[in-house]
Amino acid sequence: MNILLLEDDFDYKNSIKEYLQTLGYAIDDFENGNDAYDAIYEKNYHLLILDIRVPGLSGYEIVKNLRAENNNIPVIFITSLTDINNLSMGYELGCNDYIKKPFSPKELKYRIEQVIKSFYFTLSENRIKLNDDFFYDTSSRQLYKNEEIMNLTKKEQEIIFLLISNKNCFVSIEQLRCDIWNEKYMNEADIRVFIKNIRDKTSKELIETKRGLGYKIARTN
Repeated sequence: MNILLLEDDFDYKNSIKEYLQTLGYAIDDFENGNDAYDAIYEKNYHLLILDIRVPGLSGYEIVKNLRAENNNIPVIFITSLTDINNLSMGYELGCNDYIKKPFSPKELKYRIEQVIKSFYFTLSENRIKLNDDFFYDTSSRQLYKNEEIMNLTKKEQEIIFLLISNKNCFVSIEQLRCDIWNEKYMNEADIRVFIKNIRDKTSKELIETKRGLGYKIARTN
């Protein structure tokens, strides 16, 4: 699971990062809000852990921008701002949890587990079962294998979403070019590489190919 950590205190940030890595999480850490915000659109993160008062965009501004763009990625604020006004603002902007500094590593561990469980595993009505191993959650836009989130790149995730949205028909190369890359001249061979990479990470049977028609999610359920 990929987690983005924004904390401008170098030592504090590293201690959090090292602890979460021992739990098996993949952590990308930042000290500047602008850099963190840019990274969100370059990689598929499953959770954001944000300090509020940092150089560049504040944690508040990052979440406000994300929610305005209908990006509902779960967010945990970590901050020394403990008054009720800041707490209220955090939740009103759309955070999923708010931890007051100082906190113990185990508290962060339990908060992360609760947010992940609440966000990713309690929305069964939004799940589309593809076969015995895979399902797709339309709310989080995540592909799962046996309750584990598949670690796809942002473009791979967009391709899966497009195929799921057209799950009863084939998606042509032209539609992939226009909807995913927003251009007519994306090389067809490069598109095939993306499809191959998704199959390599998931299952060769997950995406069906039909010459002249394109690609389709292969459902057995």
